[in-house]
Amino acid sequence: MGLLRSMLEEHQVDGDWQVDSAGTWGLEGDPAAAGSRAVMDNIGIDISDHRARRVDADLLDSYNLILTMEHGHKEALGLEFPQYSERIFMLSEMAGEKTDIEDPYGGSYSGYEQAAEDIQYFLNAGFDSIIKLANQTS
Repeated sequence: MGLLRSMLEEHQVDGDWQVDSAGTWGLEGDPAAAGSRAVMDNIGIDISDHRARRVDADLLDSYNLILTMEHGHKEALGLEFPQYSERIFMLSEMAGEKTDIEDPYGGSYSGYEQAAEDIQYFLNAGFDSIIKLANQTS
């Protein structure tokens, strides 16, 4: 979320972009994991205001594009919310791949660094696709 917001600002992308994050099992209102905050702080992105929230139909309805980190997440969201399945993609699909980004939650700092590197890679490689798809579905 913080990485994509930063890229949208950096590239001065026009439009009213709303970028957010939600999960399937996090405790509502919890802050971002300490490892995530530390890694983002190290690259100059402040996510201290981030709070966990659960995915639901109302939330999905308010977004043009839904990106998941793992195939299992994409599949689960598509099954639970079939009305939004055409908006749901893995982040790696934006770069023409189908690769899971491993969730580092509860792991080592290096796991958080690796996840951030993977996310950054796929955001960079798939940035044009993200912009195009988000604008097509708006």
